[in-house]
Amino acid sequence: MSDKYDVIVIGAGPGGYVAAIKAAQLGLKTACVESWISKDGKHKLGGTCLNVGCIPSKALLEISHKFEEANHGFADQGIMAKDVKIDIAKMMERKSGIVEQLTGGIAGLFKSNGVTTIQGHGKLLANRQIEVTDSDNNKQVYEAENVIIATGSKPIQIPPAPFKEGYIVDSEGALEFDEVPKRLGVIGAGVIGLELGSVWARLGSEVTVIEAQDSFLPVVDQQVAKDALKQFKKQGLQIELGSRMTGAEVKRKLVYVNYENASGKQEQKFDKLIVAVGRRPYTDNLLSADAGVNLDERGFIFVDDTCQTDAPGVWAVGDVVRGPMLAHKASEEGIMVAERIAGHKPQVNYDCIPNVIYTFPEVAWVGKTEEQVKADGDAYKVGTFPFAANGRAMAANSASGLVKIIADEKTDRILGFHVTGPQASEIVAQGVIAMEFGSSAEDLALTCFAHPTLSESVHEAALAVNDGAIHIANRRKKK
Repeated sequence: MSDKYDVIVIGAGPGGYVAAIKAAQLGLKTACVESWISKDGKHKLGGTCLNVGCIPSKALLEISHKFEEANHGFADQGIMAKDVKIDIAKMMERKSGIVEQLTGGIAGLFKSNGVTTIQGHGKLLANRQIEVTDSDNNKQVYEAENVIIATGSKPIQIPPAPFKEGYIVDSEGALEFDEVPKRLGVIGAGVIGLELGSVWARLGSEVTVIEAQDSFLPVVDQQVAKDALKQFKKQGLQIELGSRMTGAEVKRKLVYVNYENASGKQEQKFDKLIVAVGRRPYTDNLLSADAGVNLDERGFIFVDDTCQTDAPGVWAVGDVVRGPMLAHKASEEGIMVAERIAGHKPQVNYDCIPNVIYTFPEVAWVGKTEEQVKADGDAYKVGTFPFAANGRAMAANSASGLVKIIADEKTDRILGFHVTGPQASEIVAQGVIAMEFGSSAEDLALTCFAHPTLSESVHEAALAVNDGAIHIANRRKKK
């Protein structure tokens, strides 16, 4: 048995490494267990997000957007760019360099904050003991006063489309193509499917997205979702809604995909197929039978509102517990748990967790959709403002999308904040801050926004909530 720690974190993704750093900053003796090994055999921190998720996908999204703009957007602005080409190897090299820099940065942060890194697979035993198995299959047991489980999630496989290296891949494989597929199929029109489909469509792929649900982005405010769908179709994404996968088979170096929709049985051929139907909590070989930690009916670790499990002194955060699978949600929970272990009483405000889809236009939201407010039976009012009427958006050649604010009819308090358009991921933060402080639409309407900025659309949408928009006709809807 090695030295005892105040806190041992299992998993060094956005929930785990943030929890470990915060615990160490609060004076707790802290270690973090991580098993991730890169393809070149190096131990890496950062989990899925930094290694094969949020960061590398955003690098490819940024690069592909610039390529798309150079080929199709520059001419309208008087910039003549001919024969623009993409170097896939160089693009992937840049992506990998960004990942390397950020994962190395976490190692530096661990060192500067006094967090001990333990390399290997962590398994929780009874009485807060953690058995760590390293890459050579050597085992060592550690003991802690508190354990934070932050093991994240992994892609879901579906029986009709079993993975086949180089042809049928998950989101990780879709970040490693060495050439642009002529025809690309994507199963799932969720966040991951739309983002990865957008990357390769911009680079020249003919992309078909096959989605089982009849509605597009059902968790998104439907006015915003419909606007986004129109833009995606303009970009060439073929989105097949209400289409249920029945099989996928690799034959003659092509993927034959079969599915059914309202028109009957369908078959398409693709060079590559990405399966992006969601993720499941990663609990493989994580818990001994006597660990005292319970799973819910969906396989998530059961926790209360403060992320405590049923086992004393054992906590769990991030994708492995209930709630949206978002890196920033995991980080907030990690900080909350570290502070609670240290004796403080913070709480995560789950009503103010933003969601973002990093396509173009971006889609971002926080709070309730209009459909949810309507279902609650509450009286509400809505203000919208299109980026087509925003000077900065027009100047940037990015004038698609809108800002939508939903407020309570009586109190004027903001209930939901929705954006599709340029820099929606940045603009939504204004809604998060406003809602965190319980702001009304009038509070935003009385705030001075710089001109010309994209954020002026927030100001105008807030004005529109109460029939006061300046730069569009007011058509407020009372419900």
